Amino acid sequence: MNDTIPVNDTISIFTDWANDLDRLSSNIGITEGLATFARTFLIAAIILGLAVLANFITKKIILNAISTLTRKSKTKLDDILIERRVFHNIAHIVPGLIIYATAKYVFKDYPIFEEIIERASLVYILIVILLAIDSFINALHKIYLSMPIAEGRPIKGYIQVVKIIFYFIAIIMIIAIIAKESPKVLLGGLGAMAAVLMLVFKDTILGFVASIQLSANKMVSVGDWIAMPGHNADGDVVDISLNTVKVQNWDKTITTIPTYALVSESFKNWRGMEESGGRRIKRSFKIDMNTVRFVDVEMAAKLEKIHRLKEYIELKQEEIKEYNEKNHIDDSVLVNGRRMTNLGTFRIYIEKYLKHHPKVHQELTMLIRHLQPTETGLPIEIYVFTNDQEWANYEAIQADIFDHILAVIPEFGLRVFQSPTGSDFQKFSG
Repeated sequence: MNDTIPVNDTISIFTDWANDLDRLSSNIGITEGLATFARTFLIAAIILGLAVLANFITKKIILNAISTLTRKSKTKLDDILIERRVFHNIAHIVPGLIIYATAKYVFKDYPIFEEIIERASLVYILIVILLAIDSFINALHKIYLSMPIAEGRPIKGYIQVVKIIFYFIAIIMIIAIIAKESPKVLLGGLGAMAAVLMLVFKDTILGFVASIQLSANKMVSVGDWIAMPGHNADGDVVDISLNTVKVQNWDKTITTIPTYALVSESFKNWRGMEESGGRRIKRSFKIDMNTVRFVDVEMAAKLEKIHRLKEYIELKQEEIKEYNEKNHIDDSVLVNGRRMTNLGTFRIYIEKYLKHHPKVHQELTMLIRHLQPTETGLPIEIYVFTNDQEWANYEAIQADIFDHILAVIPEFGLRVFQSPTGSDFQKFSG
C-alpha cells in the first residue's frame, strides 16, 4: 500500500478547510468579503510555509545526503557536480512547483492574483532551470578540462555559445509568459529583426567562427606564449573566450585581444620553441675588417697554446703544408696556396667553445656565420639555442657567451668595430 498522499487529496484537504472556515465565519457574523480574504490569506500562508519547509528539507537533508554519497564514491565526476552547485540549483525548483500547483486553489476567489502568481511561479521555475543548466554545463566543461584530450583544445567558446542559446530560449519563453503570447509568435517577429541582431551580435558571431578555426587548427591555447605587437601583447595566454583572448604580458599587465583578430591578423606563437626544449640566440657583433689577416708562424704558436684550438691548428697546418707541397706552391708570396686566417680560426674557436658550453643545446642548429659586410664592419652572427628556456636564465646565458667572445677577440689580433667615442677623439688630438 502506498503511504504517500496524492497531490489531489492534499488539495481536497485545503478545500475542506476552506469550507469549514467559510461556515465558521458565517456563524460568528463576519462579512463574506472579509471571510474570503481571511481564508485566502491563511491558506496562502500555509502554502508558503510548506514551500519554505520543502525547500529546507530538500537543501538540508536531501542535498547533504547526496554530498555524503558523492564524497564516498571513487569517481570525481559527481564531486564536480556538487562543486558547481548543480544539485543545489535544482533543489530551488521545489518551492516554485508547490506554489504554482496550488495557486489556482488558493486564489480562486481572486483571479487576477491567481494569474499573477502562476505566471511569476513559471518565470521563477524557468530561471531556476536555466541556472541549473548553466551550472551543469560548467561542470561538463570542468570534466572536459580534466581529460587528456583537453590539452591544446580549448572549448570555452563553444560552451559560451551553448549558454547563449539556452539563455536566448529562456528569455523568449519568459517574455511569452509575461506577454501571454506563444513563443512561436515572438520567434516569428524576431525574423524581421535578423539584421539588427546580426549587427548587435557581430563580435559574438565573428568570435564563434574564430574559436572554431583556432581550435581546429590548434593555433593557440591557454598557456601559450604569443607576441602580437599590433595589440601590444607579448606574454602568456591566460584565457580564451568567445569574444576575447586575455594575454598576461611579461610586465604583468593584461592585454585583451578580440578572438577574431587572431585569425584575421598575424601573431607569433612561441609554442614550437617551448616544445623543442631550446631557446634561440641570434645576435651578431661587428669585426673591424682592417684587422683581418693571415696567421703567421708567431701567431700560430700563440694560438696553439689555446686548449680548444691545439688539435685543430696542428691538423690544419699539416693539411695546408701537404696541399701546398703537393701543388708546388711558392709560399714566399702570401696570396699563393692555402693559409689560415685569424678570423677563420676565431670562428672555429667560437664553435668549439659553444659545443662545450653546458647551457647550449647541442641537438639543435648551431651556426657561426658572416653577414653582409657594411661600412661599419663585418658582422659575425651567433645562431644557437640554449637548453634553458626561462627568460632570466636565457638572458644570463646569452650575456655570458658574448662576454667571453668579446673578451677573447683581441687574442686573435682582431678588433670589434664601434663608432668613435670621446676618448678616441682625445687620443687622435693628442
